[in-house]
Amino acid sequence: MTYIAENALIVQSDRSILLEVHAPTAEKARAAIAPFAELLKSPEHIHTYQITPLSIWNARATGMAIAEMLAALQTYAKYPAPEAVLQEIQILGERYGLTAIERLETTEFTESESLSQIPSLQLRVASLPLAELLVRDDRVKAFLGVRLDPLRFQIDPVDRGLIKQALVAVGYPAEDMAGYIAGDALAIALRPQTQSGQSFSLRTYQKEAAEAFYQSGRVRGGSGVIVLPCGAGKTIVGMIAISLVQQNTLILTSSLTSVHQWRRELLDKTDLPEDAIAEYSSESKQTAPVTLSTYQMLTYRSQKEGDFPHFELFNAQAWGLIIYDEVHLLPAPVFRITAELQARRRLGLTATLIREDGKEGDVFALIGPKRYDVPWRELESQGFIAIAECTEIRIAQTEARQMEYALAPRRMQFRIAAENPSKFEVVQTLLTKEAGHRILVIGEYIDQLEEIANLTQLPLITGKTKQSERDRLYEAFRHKQIAGLILSRVGNFAVDLPDADVLIQVSGKYGSRQEEAQRLGRILRPKADRHHAHFYSLVTLQTCEEEFARHRQLFLTEQGYTYHIAIADLGKNHPK
Repeated sequence: MTYIAENALIVQSDRSILLEVHAPTAEKARAAIAPFAELLKSPEHIHTYQITPLSIWNARATGMAIAEMLAALQTYAKYPAPEAVLQEIQILGERYGLTAIERLETTEFTESESLSQIPSLQLRVASLPLAELLVRDDRVKAFLGVRLDPLRFQIDPVDRGLIKQALVAVGYPAEDMAGYIAGDALAIALRPQTQSGQSFSLRTYQKEAAEAFYQSGRVRGGSGVIVLPCGAGKTIVGMIAISLVQQNTLILTSSLTSVHQWRRELLDKTDLPEDAIAEYSSESKQTAPVTLSTYQMLTYRSQKEGDFPHFELFNAQAWGLIIYDEVHLLPAPVFRITAELQARRRLGLTATLIREDGKEGDVFALIGPKRYDVPWRELESQGFIAIAECTEIRIAQTEARQMEYALAPRRMQFRIAAENPSKFEVVQTLLTKEAGHRILVIGEYIDQLEEIANLTQLPLITGKTKQSERDRLYEAFRHKQIAGLILSRVGNFAVDLPDADVLIQVSGKYGSRQEEAQRLGRILRPKADRHHAHFYSLVTLQTCEEEFARHRQLFLTEQGYTYHIAIADLGKNHPK
């Protein structure tokens, strides 16, 4: 058996991959497998990846060839990769596109067509054995209509999303080539200069990302997800997409703060007049050619089992494009309505495809596959996002507190560890150390954050803070009128504070990889003087918080970040 000592990978028959961190080829191997394998564990010396059908199909959707995946394993493996794994990758990779959804008629969609007027669609299958397999599968057969010939089935347009979900579930994802309804025309262009007079030019990767989504208007484009780090300009990618589609657009995002930021960016960097942009919120139910709203607004209902009255927004105008910002946060009810909107172009924007609810398959089926992504460290090396140094500071509890933790029910132990009062001293030490920098302190538990606010006299923003007060404090931070902010989880998403360069995480939501990535993203906007950003995560020693912290760090480790470990020396007023 051939053995190559300097290689970093051990490929195992269960489709897992072990990566030896200290091997000479480790970084090249990581970059080669990251597009088609998911990182599961990242302890000090050996990282574990897993190849899944979805990871392969997303890689195929971005244009990665099966041969490229096989070559990555064969080039960097210490031992020959098991033949069964190579065959599995070949088989799974080839499944992408074995089923296709197409228009039954040859005519194009027109602007006057409503969903009920769209001509029937067909599911085309690559082989007779596969057709027979699908027609006998309970998950798929309910959506199959008249069998037009041995390889084609008529399907109802209203089932377009549902059958795509079913086909992902059975392992034969459909390539959707049925095209889209044209929305009302929208004249929009990007400015060469912002409203404030600054030069505005698009980065190469932003143009590539938007074109990978639009694909010159061909039916193979028009739906999918763009994955870029926080601070890399996902909003700008969305604006490029609108300018390519040139049709009325509905933009859904995670918070009213984000709605305001989108509006500010659209007015600053496009030629849209103010009256062409509307906010659909609790304060205003207006719509316009470009309309902004939130997931919370859409999923509001007065009774637990009642209807969602604001779903009417999806039919309020003839939308040619729907943008799902922070698509990894898409709530389940919006998935349901999105299944009915497959005839409209759909763009998802996110820093990570990870969903803590495991619904990545629904994003793939209903919004579309991953169309474009760039490794975070690649953009960092080019200066498009800030270089970030990550430090995990481990903090002991007092003996009494540790006893309280030991005796507590398991469901309470994480919170006891997360709210370790010894963290307050470390926060104060870090604020002194980083004085002069633009600092954010972020955490999960309001009581803990209120205590820190009292100790530091920094303003606190929580979900209960009025939007007008949030906007005032964010603006004060941007203009350096306050040195820092304390944020609850409202700070996880879409907070545009470009000068923030230090983040202190005092507690988090269990082992959320998604949250860790979003929080680091708060400080990744490039700095004028190119100085580094610093991300501190405070973790209580000898508690379950350590294990949750390791899981939180998985996605960022996959992107090439490493966490330096420091042990807080509480008696000497600084972390080691």
